[in-house]
This record gives sequence, structure tokens and C-alpha cells, in this order.
Amino acid sequence: MAETAVLRQRTPERRRSAPPPRGGLLGGLLRTARPRQWIKNVLVVAAPAAAGELFSRTALAQLSLVFVLFTACAAAVYLVNDARDADADRAHPVKRHRPVAAGHVPVPVAYAVGGALGVLAPVCAARLCPPAVAALLAAYLVMQLAYCLVLKHVLVVDLAVVTTGFLMRAMIGGLALGIPLSRWFLITTGFGALFMVSAKRYSEAVQMAGKAGATRALLTEYTTGYLRFVWQLAAGVAVLGYCLWALEEGGVPHTGLLPWRQLSMVAFILAVLRYAVFADRGTAGEPEDVVLRDRALVLIGLVWGAMYALAVANW
Repeated sequence: MAETAVLRQRTPERRRSAPPPRGGLLGGLLRTARPRQWIKNVLVVAAPAAAGELFSRTALAQLSLVFVLFTACAAAVYLVNDARDADADRAHPVKRHRPVAAGHVPVPVAYAVGGALGVLAPVCAARLCPPAVAALLAAYLVMQLAYCLVLKHVLVVDLAVVTTGFLMRAMIGGLALGIPLSRWFLITTGFGALFMVSAKRYSEAVQMAGKAGATRALLTEYTTGYLRFVWQLAAGVAVLGYCLWALEEGGVPHTGLLPWRQLSMVAFILAVLRYAVFADRGTAGEPEDVVLRDRALVLIGLVWGAMYALAVANW
């Protein structure tokens, strides 16, 4: 009787550890595509917004298409990555709940859907967008797949690859609309992305210090001191690049009510300093949560966005 009681107590625990999938196979595929990460692809509007060419009907239609295509490429990479890492993920306390690792999405299905998305997105871009967009999407896929296979195990290169992915998102909107990309835009975006990527790695390293099953194998090779140096360096260069952009009039005299470009430096620097608080605490492991859940950071972002818009409109 005692053994039966023990078995009855253990049975619910087993069921809770392996909950049934929500939405079946399609739901599992959707969760594997990481919808929460799609917010990163909003960066496709960065260059058109900076150039003041965001709100025409043609621009909105083209940018919407580019957003969908880039999201499809990113989803393809996530699917292939989870299929390849399924065995390793099953040994991880958190990643074992991913649909592929948990068995809700068969590995061959993940590979097939990921491969299909990876082929269709550049093909559609070649037909519907300028050639540079299709080329950039293809380069993004090649780079990210190389990252999944090899590059994520190479010190420093892994940081550069993830940062380049963010930079490609920011570039593709300008390429789609034929907008020249300024050097300050590329410097600020690139080092701003490196700031967030290295802060994420630093937070992961701090949280997993002394624990088994680190989320990334390289965390055992990086030191927290080195990662702190990287995110501090990147933050400084991003701020410097933005300030140089804001102070450069480009030969056009200021005619607005206030010097909004120069004033926006204050909001930008405050945003970087606020995000650095979470980086320093080691709680910036999920950048999208930091950006969307911290009310002060959201408010600073809105103020910066308003100033940026006023600068572009020369109001």
C-alpha cells in the first residue's frame, strides 16, 4: 500500500514535467520560430525612419514585405538550430522544454520547415525586392547557419556574428528603398548591437557562474571581466557615434524650433545608461524583456523617438 501511494504521488509530477503541447504540431513550430524575437526585425524601419521616408504607401508596403521575409529567415535558422541541438537541449534544465527537444516537433519536420523557409524567403526577395535585399538575406542565412554549425564555438567571432545580424536588419530597410546608409548610422547601430549582445552574454555568464549546464559552451571560456570590458567599450563607441551624427549638420543650416538632433543626445545617453544598470546587475539576459518591461527605459525611448522624429521633420 505504501508503494502504491508513493507511485500515485509521483505520477502527477511526471505529467507536470512533460505537459502536452499547445496547438499541436503547428503550435510547436510557431514556438520554435521564437515569436518573441520577432521584435528585433522592427529594425528594418531604422534607415527609412532616419531618412524621413517611412510613411509613404510604397515604403510601408516594401518594409512590411521585408519584415516578413527577414522573419522567415530568422525562423528558418531557429528551426534548424533547435533540430541540430535537440540532444544537447534535452540535458538542459530550461531548453529541454523547447518543442523539438521535448519531442513535440519531430527533428526531420523542423529541418524540412526550416529548409523550406530558408529557400523561399530569398527567392521571394529576388522576385519582389531589389537584388541587394535578396543578396543580404542569402548572406544572413549563410552566416547564421555557419554560426549554428561552427562559429558559435569561436571566441569573439560569435559576438561579431550576432552583432552583424542586428546590423543587417538595420541595413535591409535602406537597401529595399534605395536609401544611402551613413557611416554614423552604421557605427551607432553596429556598436549599439554589440553593447546589447555582449551585455546579454555577460548576464548569462554571471547567472550561470558555478552552475552546470551553461546556456552556451563559450560561457565557460569567456571571463565576466572580458565581457564587461566589451559591453562598456561598445556602449562608449555607440554614444560617441550618435553624438557625432547629432552634431554634424551636413552643410544644412538649422531651421527648426529647437536643435532636436542635438537634444536627442541626452535621451540616447540616458537610454544607454539605464540599460547599463541591468547589464551591470547581470539581468540583461533577455534584452526584449529589459526594453519592454522597464517603464523608465520605455519612457526615455519614447522621448528619444519624439525628438528624433522632430529632427527628421525639421520642425
